[in-house]
Amino acid sequence: MKLNQKLSVVMEALFRPYRERVPDVGHIVEQMIAKGIVSDEQKIENDHIAFRTLGVPHLGIASFEKIFLHYGYTKKEAYYFEQKKLDAYWYAPPTEAFPRIFISELRVQDLSETAQKILHRYTSNINSDPVDALDLDDADAVGQFLHQPLWDLPTLADYQALAAESEYASWVIYNRYYLNHYTISVHALPDGFSTLEEFNAFLEQIGVVLNRAGGKIKVSPDGLLRQSSSVAHEMQATFAEGQTLKIPGSYVEFAERLPLKTFEHLPKSELKREHRREGFEAGNADKIFESTFQEQVKRQH
Repeated sequence: MKLNQKLSVVMEALFRPYRERVPDVGHIVEQMIAKGIVSDEQKIENDHIAFRTLGVPHLGIASFEKIFLHYGYTKKEAYYFEQKKLDAYWYAPPTEAFPRIFISELRVQDLSETAQKILHRYTSNINSDPVDALDLDDADAVGQFLHQPLWDLPTLADYQALAAESEYASWVIYNRYYLNHYTISVHALPDGFSTLEEFNAFLEQIGVVLNRAGGKIKVSPDGLLRQSSSVAHEMQATFAEGQTLKIPGSYVEFAERLPLKTFEHLPKSELKREHRREGFEAGNADKIFESTFQEQVKRQH
């Protein structure tokens, strides 16, 4: 099996449970087909997928990125989120058939001593990088790894203590490497739905609740990267002692990449990926993170 075929297997392993656990995914796709926006799900371009990690020994970006670098991804720009205590990088795919990847990492050392102790209680028994033990050429094994627990289920008390300080930390301690979101490329859709204003109107008509942190549409300073996202639905989580609580799951993002100034004269039919705004924007991403934060999630009710 060629490397790109193996990468397709890994992507499918990631997407299958994500689709099952995030009701907005199937609902949006079904409504897009019903409305005639796309003929089938394969016609939707996936702009990027995103993962959250913990900055602790043997884990974090340095570990997780090995998987995708092996499959031909290229590491690109770094991003820094001071208030949320996060670092991140984005990764360009080996071919345009695959999405970009955005991997963020919690700067655990910047949290309070109490939060650090909680996180280390779950991760300190990881004595080596688990990715190093993987046969990265075995796509099925990689797919399974991305859903296997690397640490014990948290207690409800620990989850809530982390959430009080960092909702990112509490999300990761429960969800682990679970796919945080995938992203519909709005600019690739037909006229009438190819701007975020138009597509957001469609989303709200079908009952999708949008993240309003920083406004429904987050815009980069150059105006060429525009992003929106749904608000995460709550899922029933079972904690270590058997206690249950509804907590934020994952969500869907929507991105509109406008043509660079040099290429804005080109008709839409001639515009290719290299003609459009590339990369990400820290200011946009900072607010997109909040799609799993309680202030936004409670708006689902």
